[in-house]
Amino acid sequence: MEIATHSKLTAQHIEAFKKIAGDTYVVIDEESLKHYSHDETETLNFLPEVVIRPRTASEISSILRICNRDRIPVTPRGGGTGLSGGALPHLGGVLLSLERMNSILEIDERNMQVTTEPGVITEILQDAVKGKGLFYPPDPSSRGSCFIGGNIAANAGGPKAVKYGVVKDYVLNLEVVLPTGEIIWTGANVLKNSTGYNLTQLIVGSEGTLGIVTRIVLRLIPLPKYDLLMLVPFASLEKASEAVSAIFRAGFTPSCLELVEIDALKITSKMVGSSVIPINDDIEAHLLIEVDGNNMDVLMNEMEQIAALMSKYEGGEISFADDAQQKAELWKLRRRTAEAVKLAGYTIEEDVVVPRAELPALIRGVKELGRQHDFHAVCYGHAGDGNLHIRIKKDGTANSLGDPAMTKNLRSLFELVKNLGGTISGEHGIGLVQKGYMDIVFSKTQLQLMRDIKRIFDPNNVLNAGKIFDI
Repeated sequence: MEIATHSKLTAQHIEAFKKIAGDTYVVIDEESLKHYSHDETETLNFLPEVVIRPRTASEISSILRICNRDRIPVTPRGGGTGLSGGALPHLGGVLLSLERMNSILEIDERNMQVTTEPGVITEILQDAVKGKGLFYPPDPSSRGSCFIGGNIAANAGGPKAVKYGVVKDYVLNLEVVLPTGEIIWTGANVLKNSTGYNLTQLIVGSEGTLGIVTRIVLRLIPLPKYDLLMLVPFASLEKASEAVSAIFRAGFTPSCLELVEIDALKITSKMVGSSVIPINDDIEAHLLIEVDGNNMDVLMNEMEQIAALMSKYEGGEISFADDAQQKAELWKLRRRTAEAVKLAGYTIEEDVVVPRAELPALIRGVKELGRQHDFHAVCYGHAGDGNLHIRIKKDGTANSLGDPAMTKNLRSLFELVKNLGGTISGEHGIGLVQKGYMDIVFSKTQLQLMRDIKRIFDPNNVLNAGKIFDI
């Protein structure tokens, strides 16, 4: 397999970048480089040679033209919350941070659309459209710090994906700077578009390997008036996962359906100092179930029926969130789970996804692999759409990248997932740390097609090179 060669930066390059973006926004001091040397992937660190913080698509175009001409690797970066190494500058070169491109450009209430730059924090965008009675559902756990551009790069999801879908379901059009410096729009600001190949959806989820998104048009929906939240404990992790599929088979579609294993809950409750959920050694897992809509009577009836159904799967005493404060407290525990378990030593995270009905088999398999390979795993995540986050702790092993034993363990895990009809990433992407496992879920022909697409967009392999696969 050919791997394109790259060049080192020179002082002349640095001066050229300063003329484009301004002296203040081109940094090479060690402290700044260290800040951008990591994201939330394991404990990995790679120093870039320079960090550039451009403000416009035109500046990015000029920077990429230089890098493409001289074959200097460029790593685009959003909020730095990624979990697959997509923003790690492992080849050095230029780290291109989009943090200054942080304006919401227009909220079009008539057409229920929003146009935004990529450096806007997801929660800020959600709050802005909420003030107009509109709703942008994708809500990753890191929504308070992740950027909308990074969400597009990874095709992020979050708890509400089970009812409302993921980022790709809301992107209408993108302004993109190609690796060669050209600036294009990928589609049109319309709800239906059958005009040629769908370049918009090709860019979504491409992890910054095909182009840099500089402007985004998203569709919005009306904001639901009400939501109800309940917490259901289970003495068996397997019964909790069986109950997930049963809810949908009974005809219900919750707006969120999250599973949290008790070990993860204990760690998170201690970190945030919360006692909102009683810790009971007889409980192995909880389901967090939310419904939303515009008719409170309908929602109450749904919750009553779901609660009755949970008793058939040995669900324990159900807690209903009585007010907004209790809801916020429960969601804080769920959203901070990843942070808490990572600090507790569970540094390796996978976000596998299987058909909902296969969740019990997946959880059984994960626990058995832990026993076989001497690692401990905690499970939590978006059970409603079969997307389980698996955090792994193994003494003496902080990272999976470059560790032969952990690589073997993860191959076993991903083969289990494949055999259950699933795939190796539901929302975090492939990035750097999962690219060695792509052969498990794709044939040589499929991978070659992807490499060919990459070569068409990026013939000199400068943009986020070495992510997803090598070329």
